Amino acid sequence: MDNKAEVREFLTSRRAKVEPKDVDLPAGTNRRVAGLRRSEVATLAGVSVEYYTKLERGAIRGASPEVLNAVAKALLLDDAERAHLFNLARAADPVGRPPRKRSSKCWTPHPSLQWTLDAVTAGPAFVRNGRMDLLAANALGGAFYKDVYDMPGQPPNIARFTFLDERAYEFYPDWDSFAEITVSILRTEAGRDPHNKELHDLIGELSTRSEEFRRLWGAQNVRHHGTGFKTFHHSIVGEMTLAYEGMEMEAEHGLTLTIYAAEPGSPSVERMHLLASWAASEELETRTADEEPRAAADAGPSTRNG
Repeated sequence: MDNKAEVREFLTSRRAKVEPKDVDLPAGTNRRVAGLRRSEVATLAGVSVEYYTKLERGAIRGASPEVLNAVAKALLLDDAERAHLFNLARAADPVGRPPRKRSSKCWTPHPSLQWTLDAVTAGPAFVRNGRMDLLAANALGGAFYKDVYDMPGQPPNIARFTFLDERAYEFYPDWDSFAEITVSILRTEAGRDPHNKELHDLIGELSTRSEEFRRLWGAQNVRHHGTGFKTFHHSIVGEMTLAYEGMEMEAEHGLTLTIYAAEPGSPSVERMHLLASWAASEELETRTADEEPRAAADAGPSTRNG
């Protein structure tokens, strides 16, 4: 990605979101720009107008952590936005972090990770990367995201499902919110891992095929996606409201383990039990179908006496 363009668009979009009253400045009567003026941001950050203008034009290489923090404070950036600004600054430095080498096409979970996922039996548990590929899941995770796994191409990808599969509009009752969250996660990952070719390819594909993705991508929003509640409408068991916890994996940098859980005693718990029963019956049916040809082969050709 063009780092200078990313920096320019991000800082411009954040400046446009801050109203003078938000930082105790008079609004005045002759404002020709949305949000703050560059000169106001420079004053709030304690830098010259010329230097801030240079930053906003994308020349962020060499900016000190003190300056970046001051700009983040002036623009009222939240934790995710501040981290994104620092990631953009690191990406501008040629001696910064080397690009990551992991490819989702060849990564497989360690057996102990799969055992851990399988030990979660009350709700979906899965591992994803910042590109939103589903890399590993327990049985309920596979059943919960059955339509994502049903899409052509590997690995299964939540972002591609959200924007390119009509079933997503039913699965996510509040599709607009889910779409915005999805793009924000991808935008955050693009700042964190700017040399990831697979991520760039996915963004290019979604930008080409989805007008809504292009619009949301241009908003420059980022987020830390760790905990909360979401409502889904599963095609097998119906609507479920689930809590989620996302945890960065210390042993696998860049991967997130997410677990969904329903409130005890709620209708969603009953529906999760139904989903677990359905998943078990599907697994049994698949295993039986796989065993029948082997059993027939072991029996050998039939003989007839006479």
